[in-house]
Amino acid sequence: MLEIALDARVSPETLRKIETGRVATPAFPTIAAIADVLGLSLDAVWAEITQPKHGVEPSSSDHNARERLAS
Repeated sequence: MLEIALDARVSPETLRKIETGRVATPAFPTIAAIADVLGLSLDAVWAEITQPKHGVEPSSSDHNARERLAS
């Protein structure tokens, strides 16, 4: 997670807060930078946050991004 935060030029604490939901509405440039580091398009990020939470399995690209973020 530290490497992702540093590559996105956000503090590790900010990334932790976003990941845990303590920052309810992160700034767009922050999300764009994190998405870029993770190799995600903003369309993929938008699809992730707008999809229904129950009964929908994440796509393999979403799963891979989560794994990269957790490392």
